[in-house]
Amino acid sequence: MHPAPSIIAFTTLSGLGFGLLVFLGLGLPMVSGITAFWFYLIAFVLSVSGLLSSLGHLGNPQRAWKAFSQWRTSWLSREGVLAVATLGVMGSFALGRVFELYYLPWLGWIGATLSFVTVFATSMIYAQLKTVPRWNHWTTPVQFMLFAMSGGALLGGQMNTGAGLATISAAFQILNWYMGDTRFKDRGHTQETATGLGDMGSVQMFEPPHTGTNYLLKEMVHQIGRKHSQKLRRIGVGLAILPLFLLVTPFSHALAGGLVLVHIAGVVVIRWLFFAEAEHVVGLYYGAHSRG
Repeated sequence: MHPAPSIIAFTTLSGLGFGLLVFLGLGLPMVSGITAFWFYLIAFVLSVSGLLSSLGHLGNPQRAWKAFSQWRTSWLSREGVLAVATLGVMGSFALGRVFELYYLPWLGWIGATLSFVTVFATSMIYAQLKTVPRWNHWTTPVQFMLFAMSGGALLGGQMNTGAGLATISAAFQILNWYMGDTRFKDRGHTQETATGLGDMGSVQMFEPPHTGTNYLLKEMVHQIGRKHSQKLRRIGVGLAILPLFLLVTPFSHALAGGLVLVHIAGVVVIRWLFFAEAEHVVGLYYGAHSRG
């Protein structure tokens, strides 16, 4: 699929923001006053900017508010509702910490839980799609939550926890790629099943359905070369786990900010591949084949 910058920003930034809110809600780090202000500012800016960036992928962004009404059936709507609830609860918790008016641990725990569930809802927007076999698997929500937690831990100054989670995330991502590369083929999707003409024998593409481009070709039939993909996989995983190795250096504390940026860069590359490598079954109508 076409890796739109707005969707990459949405899934990456919101994941980092809500991941940081999980740790802040749990009191990690236990901050107050001006220090708390900066931590919560970073978390809210990342969360809100990520959510707002998703509007860039909508045909009519001014109607985005209507998505909230479909929470019974739509994971996109559920994510929006949960995000608003999370920001409200964590906003109340943050006020108490920043102005040192009160400290309600139970409110932080509720906010942390809502933050975690919001990331899960984001992942389910993609994991529910049976038309994209690479995404339609339990590994998708696990991967989203692992990267959100690793990035949130690093942003929250929990360097050892963050580096450990980053390593687990990278290892799980490799497993996810290994399992996902053949999933399209394993699901049995072919041009015969796509056209419903399998009973008549082998189906071959004579010519495209139309001569011009359209939304489906632009968004759903993007293809990336295997060699290019493998190179980006190594770069993404390498950057994502680099904080683990840099933490053992004598200057790890001075490099803390750089470690976070390096990890985020790795997540961006991996998230780009998440969309670029996705194979939508509609591609079979245009002669696209699974690489599995």
